[in-house]
Amino acid sequence: MRDRLKPPFLTLVVATLTLAATTSVLAQATGAPAKASIMFAPASAASAAAGAGAIRSSRGRPVAQSGDYIVAVVNEESVTANEVVQRMAKVREDDAQAGGPQPTVGELRKQALDSLVEERVIVTYARDLGVKVDDGEVDRAIENIASSNKLTTNQLRDRLRQQGLDFTTFRNGIRDQILTERIREREVVSHIRVTDAEIADYIATLRGNKSNAPEIDLAQILIPVPDKATPEETAKAKSRAEQALARVTNGEPFEQVAHDMSADTNKDKGGDMGSRPLDRYPDLFVNAVADVKVGGVTPLVRSGAGFHILKVLSRGEQAGLTITQTRVRHIVLRPSAEMSLDQAQARILEFRQMIASGAKTFEDVARQYSEDGSNVQGGDLGWSSPGSFVPEFEAAMDKLPVGGLSGPVRSRFGVHLIQVLERRDTVIDPKQLKEQATNALKEKKFEPAYKEWVADLRAKAFIEYRDPPQ
Repeated sequence: MRDRLKPPFLTLVVATLTLAATTSVLAQATGAPAKASIMFAPASAASAAAGAGAIRSSRGRPVAQSGDYIVAVVNEESVTANEVVQRMAKVREDDAQAGGPQPTVGELRKQALDSLVEERVIVTYARDLGVKVDDGEVDRAIENIASSNKLTTNQLRDRLRQQGLDFTTFRNGIRDQILTERIREREVVSHIRVTDAEIADYIATLRGNKSNAPEIDLAQILIPVPDKATPEETAKAKSRAEQALARVTNGEPFEQVAHDMSADTNKDKGGDMGSRPLDRYPDLFVNAVADVKVGGVTPLVRSGAGFHILKVLSRGEQAGLTITQTRVRHIVLRPSAEMSLDQAQARILEFRQMIASGAKTFEDVARQYSEDGSNVQGGDLGWSSPGSFVPEFEAAMDKLPVGGLSGPVRSRFGVHLIQVLERRDTVIDPKQLKEQATNALKEKKFEPAYKEWVADLRAKAFIEYRDPPQ
């Protein structure tokens, strides 16, 4: 029963290598940060197994098998017709899952060839720069792929052989995959710049307002001056304010003097007006404390209300943002040649009934059937913040009560069964908030930066397209 739920092994390996699950696998191999699951936005990685039907030379370049032929040469690397056919099948499968319009055969072939050429351009560029991937990294990546498919490395090798795939070709593909990710990180991600203004605007959007001022906590002692006060009344108020300032200057606690002498409504709290953004204090106060350190006290400050003595209790960045985090788990089935999207949805409904009736636990079903790396944890994806998952997954998750089971949820990664385990309100402190904003903005800028970088590489590369042999 379990085997019927799985797509052909090659399809599963290709999916593992071409979707965001690869990011997790390769991150473990390279020490880079890993995202928790395939629902996260996928990286545009090279398909390591797409050229599995070709045989590589001693330097790792594909050469045509009998009946195959070279369709393009990129720098010193070849792209074969078999690779194009295999990539076309993958593109067709992805388009079918996405539910968009199906391209013509000519469009499909162009997409497949373009993606293969792009990969060769990146890999040859990385090699020319001397970027290396050692054997140990490749071994660890292959071990992780085998483990995610519940196989040992030797079993993976045997299964590839049964599918008619050359293990050396597979291994070289993994090496190229790691190489591609490494050069992308070095040449694209590290060069994306995010300005302070962009970060401030992003945080303001999260907050739902445009206040980006830093926080400050002030306390005051207020000695009021009546409206239309006579000179004598003003002088008397000023004298009282000077007495209050003298008491503070001579070492009495500010809070005690505020309690004894201030006319401010906060005097019972020692004059503390609370932490707030600078732009929510009068400009007069902001200017008066501009050069005052934490714990310091201003001279007398005159306003229309009277005389003020201000103490800086604390300074800081904007207060943290409270967000709702969700701990969620899922089971995902990926449609394949052996299981259509509708069949995957029907199976997810069977799983739901099985779990809801108590016949099996969610964890057991996820470990047995789910087709992503979270299956080892019973489908548990851990705690996630808003924006962590693709929109269709997150929208379904947000509608569920704690403990609730979703119906089948379709995304570009397959069909999901979702269960919310917990929710919590968490305050992201200013430093975390800034880091989150920076990462989100870099992610937003990545695709155009990547396209520009690849276009430049292609313009500089030697690319020769060849007609089929007569």
